[in-house]
This record gives sequence, C-alpha cells and structure tokens, in this order.
Amino acid sequence: MPVTLDQIKKLREETGVSTMACKKALEEANGDHAKAIEILRKKGEAKSEARAERTTSQGVVAIAKKSDKASIISLCCETDFVAKNADFAKSAQETADKVLSEGESFDITGTVSELSLKLGEKIEVKDKKLIEGKVIGIYVHSNKKFGTVVALDDGTEEIANNIAMHVTAMNPKYITPEEIPTTTVEKEKEIWVEQLKRENKPEKIWENIMKGKERKFREENSLTKQAFVKNPEITVEKLLGTAKIAKFVRLSI
Repeated sequence: MPVTLDQIKKLREETGVSTMACKKALEEANGDHAKAIEILRKKGEAKSEARAERTTSQGVVAIAKKSDKASIISLCCETDFVAKNADFAKSAQETADKVLSEGESFDITGTVSELSLKLGEKIEVKDKKLIEGKVIGIYVHSNKKFGTVVALDDGTEEIANNIAMHVTAMNPKYITPEEIPTTTVEKEKEIWVEQLKRENKPEKIWENIMKGKERKFREENSLTKQAFVKNPEITVEKLLGTAKIAKFVRLSI
C-alpha cells in the first residue's frame, strides 16, 4: 500500500521528526499510523541511548502552585535553542503541574522520551521537589534559569514571594546561622588560619579574629541574617516579623 503525503504530514505534525523518517516508518508499518509512531518511538529511544553521554547544561526551571503547596522542577536539554522552544517550555510547566498533583514520585520517563524524539536532543529532569507549608512563596527569574519556592509558618504571600525572590538572587545555603554544620565551619577555619599566618598576625589575637570571622561567615551564608535584596536597610529576619521560614528550595540551570 503506497504512503500518501497526507499520511506523512499527519505523522510529522504529531511526532515532529523529519519527513523522510516519517515516510520510512509508514512504509515499514504498511501505512498503519499507530504502528508507525511505535516504530519512531523505538528508534527515538535508540537515539536517546546514543545521546546518554551528552551534557544537558541548558534548560528551564518551572513552578506550579496551589494554596498550601508548590512544585519546582528543572527540565534540562543540550542547547539554549531547544530551551527556548515553546514545546519544551510547555512540557516543563506540565511536568511541574504533574508533580504538584501527583507528588515527587511522578514518572516522567515517557514524556521525556517523546520530547527528546521530537526535539532531537538529550532531555532530562534533573530535579523535582514538592514543598508544603502554611504560606507559600514562589519566584522564577525572567530568564527561567533560576527559581525558588519558600514555605513560611505564618505571614503573607507577598512576604513569602519577596523572600523567594531574595533567595533566587542571593543563593543562601541555610536558613539560620545555627544550621551551618560545624564541619563546614572547621574547613573555613583552616583557610582563615593560613590567611592569618600569611598576614603575620600575632597568635595571641587569633582567637578573637577567628570568632569574628566565624560570626560573619555564618551570617553571610544564612538567609535570615542577609540584607534584604530589595531594601538593604533591613534583614530578611526583620522582613519576616514574627513569621518563620520552614523551608526553601532553590533550583538553577
């Protein structure tokens, strides 16, 4: 049975692969549309395996939110060209929506395989998180390369959104100074000691200098002690008032 142009066009519109690939798949399937799609998917999976060693350094961050919870995902690809593709962006948002409704265990394997076949690049979800809390704040940078979800135990959505924006911009590692592990501080102290030696500081004043350095290090790396990015006159802690930050998740490409 000869393959018609209409059949090829329909298959190409549905799969996004080349005209020649569609023609060959339809011929192999004897004109059966569903079987031709199956053939292309199998070939696409083989191509995906060949792409396995490629790096996915581009992509987008997407967030979905509903009342007291939000999901955040990073969908990655090989090139910025694909990252800006409308189908890619749509898939990222749909994935975030699915994680929001079905949880972090949602299996995206099929969606990723089809998208990889259609766009011709290695595509993967590098991270996906679901955050719940009394007050949820979200922020995605305009370039879609960075995004944050923040959960507060009280306060307003506006404050939560502002803190999410701050986290996206400043990238703190911890919520409070006390959360910073002792092992992390000890590694920094080793560096500070070497600096003091090079500066020929008297050993008798090292203890006080080290205390000051530790205090500054803890404050600079904890969210609550940082100067609020939109108003450096106040800290994030002051912006919060009586509210507390329960959790935050920041993803980046």
